Amino acid sequence: MDTFRSLIGRSPNFESLLRSANMIAATDVTVLITGETGTGKEVIANALQQISTRASEAFIAINCAALPESIAESELFGHQKGAFTGAIGNQTGKLQAAHKGTLFLDEIDSLPLPIQAKLLRFLETGECQPVGQTQTQTVDVRVIAATNSNLDEKIESGEFRRDLFFRLNVVPLQIPPLRERASDVERLIKHFMAHFTEEHGMAAPKFSKASINLLSKYSWPGNVRELRNLCERLAVLLPGTTIEPANLPFEFTSNAATTENGHPSFSLPESGLDLETLEIDLINQALQRTNGNRSKSARLLGLSRDTLLYRIHKYGISV
Repeated sequence: MDTFRSLIGRSPNFESLLRSANMIAATDVTVLITGETGTGKEVIANALQQISTRASEAFIAINCAALPESIAESELFGHQKGAFTGAIGNQTGKLQAAHKGTLFLDEIDSLPLPIQAKLLRFLETGECQPVGQTQTQTVDVRVIAATNSNLDEKIESGEFRRDLFFRLNVVPLQIPPLRERASDVERLIKHFMAHFTEEHGMAAPKFSKASINLLSKYSWPGNVRELRNLCERLAVLLPGTTIEPANLPFEFTSNAATTENGHPSFSLPESGLDLETLEIDLINQALQRTNGNRSKSARLLGLSRDTLLYRIHKYGISV
């Protein structure tokens, strides 16, 4: 884990991720990184490369979702002159360009099925065949893939190959969302503020305790990327000031109503509510958000795992 100290985060779940990453970094094993948008999947992939035996070689990143299906095969495997209309010369594919280095395939679930089959063959044999060529080429590339999608669902719907999933998922690394790393929010704010104030040559703003408390409780749908963007905005617009809750954008304060003793408030509807139905709905939301992980769902609901299991059984909730 010490090798990854440049990555900001000391929450238990993030440190667990870094321990696993540190163990596999020096190997050539294929890695599948999962996590929501904005959690830093490419940052982790780059860190794996930087402390691997391939650190001095190429690190090539491809966003598979940005590859038009018509050129995806050519981009990955290359093509020979005249292989198709518009192929006016030979082109080296990203796999060949990453020889001896690492190829990072972000949003791997967006690859068309025919390309998935060809990628599977490469992972199994190390051979790739440029479009229009009859002979294969052998290249030495470590593949790190990433996705923010539920690949089990993609497999069930026929959008992703099960055999490719098993070949990629040799070592899975799941990055926790920022809402599950609340203790890291203040560390990340200090890191980003130091970076942006130096970059823009401005005095660093300070955050009041109330603002830090508010931001630590925010759900961060955009994760670390959203926090980074907020820090840059505040560094530019409010240099040298103290950031109070009133200085934060509306989305950060709209759901932050509190009672006088500082605890979250909830307004009971005039018509009342069905408490059992509400509880079932909240449990289902938590299970859906965590892809059925009961321990994580219990944490989201502020329950012990045993209490959650009891209520799941009590209400007959299917998991």
